[in-house]
Amino acid sequence: MTPMQEPSYKLEVFEGPLDLLLSLISKHKLDIYDIPISELVDQYMDYVRKMQEADMDVASEFLEMAARLVYMKTVSLLPSQEEAEELKKELTGELLEYRDCQIMAGRLAEIADGFDLYVKQPDELEVDPTYQLFHEPDELLRAYRNVLGKGRRKLPPPVELFTEIVKRPVVSVSSKISQLLKSLSGGGKWSLSSFLRRSETRSDLVATFLAVLELIKDKKVTTTGEGDDLHLTLKQEGTH
Repeated sequence: MTPMQEPSYKLEVFEGPLDLLLSLISKHKLDIYDIPISELVDQYMDYVRKMQEADMDVASEFLEMAARLVYMKTVSLLPSQEEAEELKKELTGELLEYRDCQIMAGRLAEIADGFDLYVKQPDELEVDPTYQLFHEPDELLRAYRNVLGKGRRKLPPPVELFTEIVKRPVVSVSSKISQLLKSLSGGGKWSLSSFLRRSETRSDLVATFLAVLELIKDKKVTTTGEGDDLHLTLKQEGTH
């Protein structure tokens, strides 16, 4: 009897994160005008995970969208929903605009189908490079300063501004869950604020908060108190 082979699959290639999100929304019949962020995050992260498992080159724009969706999911769990609604509205607008562009591109492709493209080579023109106008010195100085200012505004920001952002490690939720379980296994009650105060970066803080939510959802911990006085206790096996 031959051993069972692992199932193989071919992942669909998308042009970018918005293309992937539109596909997920259509596939799972989600409402683009009222996106269930929590459900969309799980589906998006599952696809990115499959890309990584298949050793595909995951573009940075896909990872940036993943971080954006995780943050949206986090703020949607907070009591105040203003920021969550604003972020969801912004994402919906981007998706609608991208969808319209896809529709128009498809229509243009249908119109252009069957037509041959002819390109006329440019004609060479004789141009006199001599500047004919006369300007006062002060006028030239003002023009030079204006051009210099515009040029500086168009220059990209220096690399040093991104050094602190790039070198920060991304903290995974799974690693935080392991750390929290290790701390709670010693017994006693632990306050939620004590775990959050340990966070050194924003990524660490978000991962800690999501890890606590996962432990509560999976019923691995029990909670007492509320607000700043919320405490966590490791749930013993056999207890309900």
